[in-house]
Amino acid sequence: MATNTVGIDKEVEVNRKENLRDHRLYWIGRRTQDVILSSLALVVLSPVMLATAIAIVVDDPSAGPVFSQERIGRNGKPFKFYKFRSMCPNAEAKLDDLLDQNEMDGPVFKIKDDPRITRVGKFIRKTSLDELPQLWNILKGDMSIVGPRPALPREVEQYGDYEKQRLYVTPGLSCYWQIAPHRNDLSFEEWMDLDVKYVKERSFWVDWKIIFKTFKVCLLGRGE
Repeated sequence: MATNTVGIDKEVEVNRKENLRDHRLYWIGRRTQDVILSSLALVVLSPVMLATAIAIVVDDPSAGPVFSQERIGRNGKPFKFYKFRSMCPNAEAKLDDLLDQNEMDGPVFKIKDDPRITRVGKFIRKTSLDELPQLWNILKGDMSIVGPRPALPREVEQYGDYEKQRLYVTPGLSCYWQIAPHRNDLSFEEWMDLDVKYVKERSFWVDWKIIFKTFKVCLLGRGE
């Protein structure tokens, strides 16, 4: 795991937390932006979301189209996270049988050609359509348009001080890692470095740069 891979003085970490609290204009503007953009997206993309939900149910009617799961948000606060279901209904139960095939280091589980993914699931993952229900998370305030991807509780439990810095900000729909070429080939350490980079560099300019690159990734079907 990437604990202390970058030397960060504890006093500097405390100051960074204070700075995050002080940037009221940024947080207010960011929240206003999130509400406007997520509301518009939910209206405009509602036909796409309906079609996606129908396709999931037709492909596998044994469960509903939306999957919910507990994730960890800003300052370690848990929330209910939504995605379109891309796996079989008992995917969580099958995880233990696949752990020895994990291709990611650190506390994160990822494998290519995961047998739990459905036929429709492969398509909506590649096009990032599976992420659309998180617009509701953004509207509620659990997430933001841009920020580190929300982690599972079991992953956060294994974080060191370095990784915990990604919890200083609201988790997001997209981030530096999400738009990185071949993102699933990156190590856990490289992933965390990108998230900490965002925490340090966050600004409206950085957010919009990531938003535009996210559109490009989705249009080209480079999601994973």
